[in-house]
Amino acid sequence: MRLKNQAQQKLRSEEGYALAVKRMIEPEPVFGDIKNNRNFKRFLLRGLPKVSLEVGWLSLAHNLIKKAKVDAKCKGAKREHAA
Repeated sequence: MRLKNQAQQKLRSEEGYALAVKRMIEPEPVFGDIKNNRNFKRFLLRGLPKVSLEVGWLSLAHNLIKKAKVDAKCKGAKREHAA
């Protein structure tokens, strides 16, 4: 619990906030999402052209899921605004 509180205090500091903002624009969260949330651990295909294609599929799926979330959020906001 003590370590968790220390981590929260660091993130709330100016330096921690600047680090968090920097990480938001880095590609690291995308790869973390693909690896952990999509359970992608290794390439199924072999050879650079096939691996490039597989990375393209993963990127496409990530972007489509992201777009669907944004669309759903906008649709919910429009629904609340109209009511």
